[in-house]
Amino acid sequence: MNWKLLHIACLLLVPAVLSGFAQGTTGGSALSEFETRAARFKSAIHLPQFETSSNEIQTSLEQTIASGNAALDALAATDARKATFQNTAGAMDDIAYRIGLTANRLSVIKETSQDAVVRDAATEAVKRLEEWVVGLDYREDVYKVLKAYADRQPKLKGEDAKLLFETMRDYRRAGLELPKAQRDEIERMRKELSSLAIDFESNVTKAEKPVKFTKPELEGVPDNFLEQIKTSEDEYTVMANITVQYLNVMENAKREETRKRLLIEHDNLARKENIPLLEKILPLRDDIARKLGYKTWADYQTEVKMVNNAATAIDFLQQLKTGLQPKFDAELAAYRQIKARDSGDPNAQIYIWDWRYFSNQLKKEKYTVDAEQLRVYFPYQRVLEGMFNIYQSIFGLKFQRVDPPYKWVNDLQLFAVSDSKTDEPLGLFYLDMFPREGKYNHFAQFGLIEGKLLADGKYQRPVCALICNFPAPTKDRPSLLAHSDVETLFHEFGHAMHTILTRAKYGRFSGTSVPRDFVEAPSQMLENWVWDKRVLDSFAADYRDPSKKIPAEILAKLKESRLATEGTRYRRQLSFGLTDLEMHTEIHDTNAAEALPLSNKILSDVFLPLAPDTAFVAYFGHLMGYDAGYYGYAWADAIAADMATVFEHASNGYFDQTVGHRLRTEIYEPGDSRDVNISIEKFLGRKRSLDPFLKKIGIEKEESARKVADKN
Repeated sequence: MNWKLLHIACLLLVPAVLSGFAQGTTGGSALSEFETRAARFKSAIHLPQFETSSNEIQTSLEQTIASGNAALDALAATDARKATFQNTAGAMDDIAYRIGLTANRLSVIKETSQDAVVRDAATEAVKRLEEWVVGLDYREDVYKVLKAYADRQPKLKGEDAKLLFETMRDYRRAGLELPKAQRDEIERMRKELSSLAIDFESNVTKAEKPVKFTKPELEGVPDNFLEQIKTSEDEYTVMANITVQYLNVMENAKREETRKRLLIEHDNLARKENIPLLEKILPLRDDIARKLGYKTWADYQTEVKMVNNAATAIDFLQQLKTGLQPKFDAELAAYRQIKARDSGDPNAQIYIWDWRYFSNQLKKEKYTVDAEQLRVYFPYQRVLEGMFNIYQSIFGLKFQRVDPPYKWVNDLQLFAVSDSKTDEPLGLFYLDMFPREGKYNHFAQFGLIEGKLLADGKYQRPVCALICNFPAPTKDRPSLLAHSDVETLFHEFGHAMHTILTRAKYGRFSGTSVPRDFVEAPSQMLENWVWDKRVLDSFAADYRDPSKKIPAEILAKLKESRLATEGTRYRRQLSFGLTDLEMHTEIHDTNAAEALPLSNKILSDVFLPLAPDTAFVAYFGHLMGYDAGYYGYAWADAIAADMATVFEHASNGYFDQTVGHRLRTEIYEPGDSRDVNISIEKFLGRKRSLDPFLKKIGIEKEESARKVADKN
C-alpha cells in the first residue's frame, strides 16, 4: 500500500494587520464558526490535536498501531465471497488515511518542536511507525481478501478503478506475488531501510556548524546581516547549516578564502554520521529492487511516475546538460573575466566556492542588479499580504486569520480558507516562517490532514503547514526578503493551495499526492508571478517609503540577469539529478564504499569540481525523500513553464480569474484521482510542449535543444 505520506522538498516586527482578507476574532470563535459552517456544506474540518510530551507521543503511537492492527484484522476476517470494493480497497484507503494522520502530526513535531526531548521522541516514534507500516504490506491474510475481490475483475470506473489497480500494484511492488521466504526477506530489508533513512534525515536536521570570522574576512557582506551574526568584538559567527546565512556570505564575501572555508564546512555537514548510512542505504535499496525483479532501484522508483523508467529520466537530464553546455561555458567565462580583473591574475579560474559570488557580481555590474538592495522592496508582511490577495483573486478564495488553540512557537499563524462566492470552508493552513534552533532548516509544505470523502458522506477538508526559514526581523527593521525568497514563498504556498483545494474522493489521491515528478509543477509555475511588473506593483514597495515601487528598468535588468546566469544554476540542478539517478543505478553491495567518490565525480563533471575532501551528499536530504526522483524538478519545471503560458496569453495575464479557476478545477482539485497527463492537457487545452521551458533556460536556439524536444 501507499502508506507513506509526502511533505513537499518558509515573528513579525509589529502585530499583523492583514489587508485583503478577514481578521480572526479573539479566542476560538472564528474557528468554531468556520467548523460549524463546514457542516452546512457536508464537510468536516478540525485542527490536529498535537502531542506536547514524550508520553503523549508514545501513547499516540501505540494507539495508532493498535487501532490499525484491529482494522486490518477485521478486513482480513471478511468472507471473500462477500468482498466488495468498499470493504477491500476502500477500507484500505480508510486505514492508510488514519495512520497518515498520526504520521503527519509526528513529522511536524519532529521538525518544529522547541523541545529537543520531544523532537527526539517524535523522531523515534516516526521511525517505529514507518517500520510497522512496512510490515502492513506483508499481511498475507489481508492481501488474500483483496486479491479475491480483484480477481473477480469488478466493473469499476474512474477513481474507484484507479484505487483498486494501484492498491494491487503496490502489493506486487512489495513482493506479495513472491514465495513467502522471499517476501519475508524483503520485508526485513525494507524495515531496515526505513530506519536508516529516518536516521539520515534526522542527521541533516541536527547538523550544525558555527564558523567564526573577523569583520575584514567578511568584507562585502551587508552590514545589517553582520549585526545579526556578531557574537563578540570583531567576531562574527556564521551558521553553515542555516541556508540564509550561508548564502549571504557565499554571494557577497569578497575574500575567496572566506567563501572557500565556509563552503568546505557546509559541504561536510553530517559527513561523519551520514556517509556510513549512505553506504548501507544504497546497496540495500539496490538489493530490494533486484529481489523484486527490477534492474535497479532507480527503475523501481520511476515505474510509478510520469517518466516510467530510469533510462528516460537519465536521457532527459543528459540532453539538457548537453543543450546547456555552450551557455554554461559562456557564463563561466564571464565570471572568470571578473575574477581575473579583480585578482590581477589573468589565469584565474572559477571554483565551486566562487560561482555564487561572481554570478552576483556579474548581475551587479552588467545588469546593475544588487540583490541586497532589492530587499527593501520586499518586507515580509507586505509580500505575504500581496500574495494572499493575488491567490484569493485568481482562485476565488477568502483567507481569514484565526487564533490557533495551540501554538508550537509564539509567532505561529493560522488561516482559514473559504470559497469567496459560496463561503464554503475549504481548509486551514499554518505559517511557521522564521529559523530557530532545532527546526527544519529548509522550506517545505507539510500535510497534516488530507482531504477525503468520509464514510458518513462528509468531506474531510485539509489542514497543512508551511515550515520555512525566511530572514527574521531585527530590532530596527522588518524581515526583508530577497527576490529569490519571494519566489520561494509563492512556490511553497502553491503546494498549500494544491493540498487545500483538493476534492479527490480518496486520501491516496488527495492534493499533492500526485506522481513525484509532477508534484512540483503547479508550484514552480507560480514562481512566474514574481517576475511580472503588474504583480509586483500590487505589493512590492520600499518599506521606508511605500510610494516607491520597483522601477521597470530594474525588473527588466533582473530578468536579463536571471537568464544570464541560468546556465550555471541549471547545470547545478542537473548535477544533483544525475548524481541521484546514477547512485541509484551504479551502487551495489560490492562497491558501497564508492558512494562518496561516485557522487563527487558526477557532481564535479556536470557542474564544477567539488572542494577536495568534502561530502556534499551527506547533507543532501533529497536522497531520502526524492531518491531516484530529483530529476523530477527539471521534469516538472518543463511542465510548469508550459502551464504558465496559459496565463501569459490570457486577457488579464497573471491576474486572470478564468484561467485561475481552470487551474483550480483541472489541476488542484483532482489531485491524482485521474492520470495527471489528462489534467495537464485539460488545463493547457492542448498537448504539452517543451519549447517554453527551453526558452526559459536560454537554449531554445541550440540544435541540442531541438533534440530534447524531439525525445520528450
